Amino acid sequence: MWAENSVFYQIYPLGFCGAPKENDGITVNRIGKIADWADHIQRLGADAVYLSPIFESDRHGYDTRDYRKIDCRLGTNEDFAKVCETLHAHGIRVVLDGVFNHVGRGFWAFRDVQEKKWDSPYKDWFHIHFDGNSNYNDGFWYEGWEGHFELVKLNLRNPAVVDYLLDCVRSWVEEYDIDGLRLDVAYCLDHDFLRRLRQFTNGLKPEFFLVGETLHGDYNQWVNDQMLHSCTNYECYKGLYSSLNSMNLFEIVHSLKRQFGPENWTLYKGKHLLCFCDNHDVTRVASILQEPRHLPLIYGLMFGMPGIPCLYYGSEWGAKGEKRPGSDDELRPCFEAPQWNELTDLISAMAKAHRESDALCHGDFQDVVLTNRQTIFQRRTDKERVLVAINADSQPYVAHFNANCGRAVDLITGKDHDFGGGSELPPYSVAFWKCER
Repeated sequence: MWAENSVFYQIYPLGFCGAPKENDGITVNRIGKIADWADHIQRLGADAVYLSPIFESDRHGYDTRDYRKIDCRLGTNEDFAKVCETLHAHGIRVVLDGVFNHVGRGFWAFRDVQEKKWDSPYKDWFHIHFDGNSNYNDGFWYEGWEGHFELVKLNLRNPAVVDYLLDCVRSWVEEYDIDGLRLDVAYCLDHDFLRRLRQFTNGLKPEFFLVGETLHGDYNQWVNDQMLHSCTNYECYKGLYSSLNSMNLFEIVHSLKRQFGPENWTLYKGKHLLCFCDNHDVTRVASILQEPRHLPLIYGLMFGMPGIPCLYYGSEWGAKGEKRPGSDDELRPCFEAPQWNELTDLISAMAKAHRESDALCHGDFQDVVLTNRQTIFQRRTDKERVLVAINADSQPYVAHFNANCGRAVDLITGKDHDFGGGSELPPYSVAFWKCER
């Protein structure tokens, strides 16, 4: 699967493109801005773009009105097709947000139910009870997503709904040649629907990638040969920043051992989960880390750990943004142009190292040195062995351990490293040592 060797770049298009917060019905080609960033994304080392919702919606994209029409605030279907052509020409694959658990109140089939009630042929597309009433005085009650009644839950046990959604996916491949889907709130989706989607997309396009949004629980219930290829690793997302803020690297390393370690009972050995430092739903990493000098280190952990790394637009140069009660606007800003600084240089080098390293893409996980402020862990395949070294302290640290190789090269800097006499880790440093045989 191509995604296992990739680095993803996430964009929230409605914010990124500076679209109005509410759907004003005016068609403006804003989505072409994504194509303008193709050179930046390529230079950064990402070779796949994950786009948050782009289809016609009431407000924020997750309240879909029409799965077959690009949101007018972003442009037309033809405008987006040109964006995909540009991204593909740069060697960048395209993954769209599949919002299949719920729709907006402006969704065409739900509006038909509002108008015709019992007589609507679409009444069974939703979980509707005509002996009640909604908060909006519709004359019937319906299920919303987790109590948000602006998000109307679809009935994924209805074959007509499933057929409709799969036909939409087919149209996205035919119109835009997309390469995969990120499934919104995958933890809520009917498992039979996920199996049907996997079977359908297996026959639709070779190596079509399915990654799901999952927050908790055993990821194996969604990530398996019949359902999803991958899911979001929220367990380790929390461990990444928490272990640095508390200066307790045991937290993240123990999570990685639990998930990918050498023991037979580890949960996700051989699986490639999507790993990230931030996204459109959480406070940006530059705002959540208490020590700014830890910013390069958290990306070192992310690119060094098992999984598929995903960068969130703007965070590659250290953009800040805090999640506020009732508003995610600060997390989803419009940047006029990409920026580049020392952090971006380092992330670009790490992305290149990850994509080109068999061990970092596919290797097993084993901890080698672990203190509260330092960690060295090994990633290894039959072809390659890499040691990931992190020093989160303000002081140098000399690690004495049996590296089982005389010399190595740092995949980030290209510099040689000699293990003789111990390995000194400079303050606030990260290294990817590829061991020479």
